[in-house]
Amino acid sequence: MTHASRAAAILAWLRRRGGALAIFALLIVVWEVGVRATGIKEYLLPPPSTVWTEFWKRHEIVAGGAWVTTQEILAGYALAIVVSIPLALAIAYSRFMEQAVYPVIVFLQIVPKIAIAPLFIIWFGFGFTPKLLLVFLLSFFPIVVSSIAGFKSADRDVMDFARTTGAGALKLFLKIRLPQALPQIFTGLKVGAALAATAAVVAEFVASDKGLGYLLLQYNGQLDTPMVFATIVILSLIGVMVYYAVEIVERIAIPWHVSQHESAQDATM
Repeated sequence: MTHASRAAAILAWLRRRGGALAIFALLIVVWEVGVRATGIKEYLLPPPSTVWTEFWKRHEIVAGGAWVTTQEILAGYALAIVVSIPLALAIAYSRFMEQAVYPVIVFLQIVPKIAIAPLFIIWFGFGFTPKLLLVFLLSFFPIVVSSIAGFKSADRDVMDFARTTGAGALKLFLKIRLPQALPQIFTGLKVGAALAATAAVVAEFVASDKGLGYLLLQYNGQLDTPMVFATIVILSLIGVMVYYAVEIVERIAIPWHVSQHESAQDATM
């Protein structure tokens, strides 16, 4: 990629996200001015400048916690993908799996995950495994449900026509079922990515001695509100990065889909 093309890509991205960035900047300014003008105590609502100052003083501690939480998010999310998509395929293809396994999945989703977390601590201790499993559970359901809907969305007329040409089951899957399922699969992946950060923090709230969730509890107990805000912002940024990483993969995987065409048109406007 040349320097000119990189600059064009950056400008296109700024045009697409310019409105959101402007709103965030305006909110920060209003927040700063509002707190200064009203004289609200910092332990209730610190201004953004104080949040930044306090964060920079202890950024190494927060960075260490962020790395721990990021590992939990990525590992649990990856496990959810590896398990949910093949399971969704089995449910979509098998009437027995749909009738026997899918209701169990729905029941497990209804059970509050915060209620299961203490059991994971009893069974697996206070290490990495309980956090991994909780992230997996929260990310799993939206991916599997969207994937099932995607695999069942294949156009029957197209499938019948392909069979008349002698296409086998594998070719039908690779050329028709999978491409038509990908848009809905990616929808589930993006929802799962948004939930993964929440799951990691919930797991760290239950029992942990490191990570952003642990730091949040610690700073909250000390009434260190600026660091609470700083930690929340870092956690949100991690979740946003995971989400947009999935979106980038989506654009690469299904450039032919109508949603990607609309994005491309927006970028050229």
